[in-house]
Amino acid sequence: MSKFAAKMDDYKAELAKAGVSNVDEALLEKIARGQGPSIYLKDASLVSCSDEAELDRVRNNFATKKLGVAAGADLDNAIQAVCKKYDSRQKRRIVFYYMLTKELGKESALG
Repeated sequence: MSKFAAKMDDYKAELAKAGVSNVDEALLEKIARGQGPSIYLKDASLVSCSDEAELDRVRNNFATKKLGVAAGADLDNAIQAVCKKYDSRQKRRIVFYYMLTKELGKESALG
């Protein structure tokens, strides 16, 4: 099994723990491939909901640039909703991005 396939299995297991059923594997793979080699780096592969600078990166680098969502209360509410739903001490970035994409209904933005 390749490293990437192992990561995908980990992400699917993490989504199941977070209560997400019927994972769209194609969407999950697009998000993971879009993050490049950073998925293999410990610090870069995690999201901290208690770190405002980290949430700014999620907001600006993923939600706005990749999904095309304008910054504002709706985006902030969606990010906070994912923080609450994804109740894990170490939130994996790909899982967080997948849940945020679904929360915002922006699956089509990733083509």
